[in-house]
Amino acid sequence: MSARLPSRAYVTQTWSAGPGGYAAGVSNEQTPGPAAAPRPHRLTAAAGLAALEGLALVAGGAYMLVMGLLGSPDKPEQAEMGGLTLIVLALLPLLAARGLLKCRAWSRGPAIITQIMALPVAWTLLRSEGSLLIPAGVVLAAVAVASLVLLVNPETNRALGIRGPRDA
Repeated sequence: MSARLPSRAYVTQTWSAGPGGYAAGVSNEQTPGPAAAPRPHRLTAAAGLAALEGLALVAGGAYMLVMGLLGSPDKPEQAEMGGLTLIVLALLPLLAARGLLKCRAWSRGPAIITQIMALPVAWTLLRSEGSLLIPAGVVLAAVAVASLVLLVNPETNRALGIRGPRDA
């Protein structure tokens, strides 16, 4: 005979005069889950950096799209498609940032993937010969590395409810 306890309920032990001495009871109090605890500053910073990257992608995509439509690029179709692609790609870090702010465990994966994808882009910018591209590469690399450090932090994992092999 097994009784199913409601999820997130405290099991309390009370003294009873029965044969076992103690009886288990269930209280109505809810356990604080990962989202109930205050969000760590590291998680907020990681969400902010992911949102910043998403907004930069939207801005770059909008610029390419407008220049493809109104400007005179060599291949307008290519500029328009590149702009649309950047805008669609911006959804990944923006959704990840929203999930991180809401302490959703699923959001860490897309946020990490975004940072890993940003590192080769930063490397390409650093190896370019443009006067504005090298500083942009430095900033992108710094943001990607800082975000990765924040996302793999144990405090962030606890806030998101992600358990490692040592926590099992």
